[in-house]
Amino acid sequence: MSELIKKQVSEAKALMDKAIEHCDGELQKIRAGKANPSMLDDILVEYYGTPTPLNQVGSVNTPDARTIVVQPWEKSLLGAIEKAIMEANLGVNPQNDGVIIRINVPPLTEERRRDLVKKAKAEVENGKVAIRNIRKDANEKIRKLKSEGVSEDEMKTGEAEIQKLTDAHIAKVDVLSEAKEKDIMTV
Repeated sequence: MSELIKKQVSEAKALMDKAIEHCDGELQKIRAGKANPSMLDDILVEYYGTPTPLNQVGSVNTPDARTIVVQPWEKSLLGAIEKAIMEANLGVNPQNDGVIIRINVPPLTEERRRDLVKKAKAEVENGKVAIRNIRKDANEKIRKLKSEGVSEDEMKTGEAEIQKLTDAHIAKVDVLSEAKEKDIMTV
């Protein structure tokens, strides 16, 4: 296999690995009845007029499986943090005691679990689409190498390698999906 094709294959592999990391990160954000600090990762708090990630204005901990505790570094932020959590619409109720904010994560109903499985499957499908798009782009780049003197056989070999990578990465996404679905449906 020519160096040009090897380069395209390794670039595609790196991009597919990133797609899997992203998919895994998105699946981690879907709560499965257990308290997880990553549930609050996307929350932005108004901090001196600037939307700032929650984890940059306070510490986020889970003292037990059903509770998240947010301790702001400045007490003046308690109200803003509480408001941001309420507006995030996570289905939780923050309780402000003047020092920390406690969030009790309620157990999931069967209906809510099914909704979360649907959401997880949508994220998994997005991951698979991203991987397939990477395959398409890599194959197009390989075909363009014909003008640089790469033979038809080398191009076919390169496309076969890209397909193997695609299949392997989609299988990894399926494993993530099964694990998350099992996690969500476990009571």
